Amino acid sequence: MNSIEQYRYFLKDTIRKSINFRNTDQSQGIPAPPVEKPFNTESVRIPLKAFDQWPEKIKKKELVSAISARKSRRNYSSEELSIEELSFLLWATQGIRKSDGSNPSFRTVPSAGARHSFETYLFIMNIEGVKKGLYRYLPVENELLFLDGIEDMEQQLTHACFGQNYVARGAVTFVWTTIPYRMEWRYYLAAHRVILLDAGHVCQNLYLACEAINAGTCAIGAYDQEELDSLLGVDGTDEFAIYLAPVGKIKSSTIG
Repeated sequence: MNSIEQYRYFLKDTIRKSINFRNTDQSQGIPAPPVEKPFNTESVRIPLKAFDQWPEKIKKKELVSAISARKSRRNYSSEELSIEELSFLLWATQGIRKSDGSNPSFRTVPSAGARHSFETYLFIMNIEGVKKGLYRYLPVENELLFLDGIEDMEQQLTHACFGQNYVARGAVTFVWTTIPYRMEWRYYLAAHRVILLDAGHVCQNLYLACEAINAGTCAIGAYDQEELDSLLGVDGTDEFAIYLAPVGKIKSSTIG
C-alpha cells in the first residue's frame, strides 16, 4: 500500500471489522471519562446568558435563509459581540440541549455514541464586558473559565496559524481541542475517524449560528500543531487542537 492509499484508509470504516469491542474500556466496566475537563473552582468564571435571556432577533432567524446565506467570511468589522451573542454561539456549537441540563450528553450537535470529545477554547478580543484573553467554555455550568491574559495574543495566534492574519481580526476565535480518550473509551481504534466527523458537525453549527447574529466565520484546518497546543496550554497527546474558526461582525466586503 503506498502512502496515499494509507491515508485514504483512514477515511474508511474498515478498521471496525478488526476490533473486538468486548475489549474496550467501556465493555470492561471502566468508568467513562468526565464529559467536561476538570477545572479549579476558585478560578475566575463568567456566567453566560441562558436561552430565555437572548434577544428575540436571535430566536427568530429562519433556517432556510441561514443556510442559503452561509459562506466563509474573512473580513470583520471592529464591532464587538455582546455576551448574549457569544452565549448563543457557544450553545449552538457545544451547548447542552436539555433545558434543565440533566444529561450533558444531549448536546446541540450530534456525536458518535454521544461521547462529545471536544473542549472549546476562546481567544477573546472584543466581547462586551469580557477582558481580552484565553478562556474555556464550561457547558455544564454555562460559564466562561478564564485561563490566561496572553501577551501579544493576536500576534501569537496568527503565527500559530502560519500567518493567516484574519484568524485574530475578529471579536473571538473558537478553538476546539479533542480529548481522544472520551471516544476511545467506547470505540478504541475506530474512535479517531468519528472525532473528525464530529468536528464538522460543530463548525457547521457555528456557521449557521453566525448568520443569525450578522456575524461571519471561516473554518481553519491549517495550523502549527505544536505551537497552537502550547498557546492553549494543552499537552498535545491526551488533548490537542483539532479545528478553529474566528468570528466577527460582517463587513460589507467578504470573501466566500
